[in-house]
Amino acid sequence: MTGYDRITFDSQILGGRACIRGMRVSVSLLVNLVANGMSTEEILREYPLLEADDIRQALQYAAALTNEELHPLTGTSL
Repeated sequence: MTGYDRITFDSQILGGRACIRGMRVSVSLLVNLVANGMSTEEILREYPLLEADDIRQALQYAAALTNEELHPLTGTSL
């Protein structure tokens, strides 16, 4: 998964979870806020260090993670 320049991982920040630009703002927090009805404008008021592109990229990253493909096992051996 590439092309996410605003998504960072650092074991010293939030236990290595996906964060925005090294801040203590996780991708999961932003996805949760949007899922619970907050607009980009409301989020930016609550978190003034964020930019609209941070929210957009967090949602794109989360969407990419949910793009699962199932590959059923074939045959009887495991």
